Amino acid sequence: MKAISTDKAPRPAGHYSQGMIGGGTLYISGQLPTTPEGRVLHDESFAAQARAAIGNMLAILAAGGGTPDRLVRVTAYIVDVANWPVFNQVYAELLGDAKPARTVVPVPHLHHGALVEVDAVAVLAD
Repeated sequence: MKAISTDKAPRPAGHYSQGMIGGGTLYISGQLPTTPEGRVLHDESFAAQARAAIGNMLAILAAGGGTPDRLVRVTAYIVDVANWPVFNQVYAELLGDAKPARTVVPVPHLHHGALVEVDAVAVLAD
């Protein structure tokens, strides 16, 4: 197993890695809308928060040697199901032609007052 770390995404705030590779699979920890320097964007619009959280996920994916087409599963936790269409729009824009399996889970609230969190699994080798 190999831990993945990049300065293009926020450092872990607890006892976990940004990502872990095991058996050719990259597991990306939940990413909030936080800058690489650690500032949570809780005052930004939902779209800006979604862009930041997905951007963090993609930065860790790249650090692990992956690209969006290697994503096999993404889970998104969003506050207020009314944000789903905006999430879908930002997600499609950032992932392009990649269409991994996905689950969107409406939740009442997230850490630091964030409106979205995403995690992912990518297969790096066939």
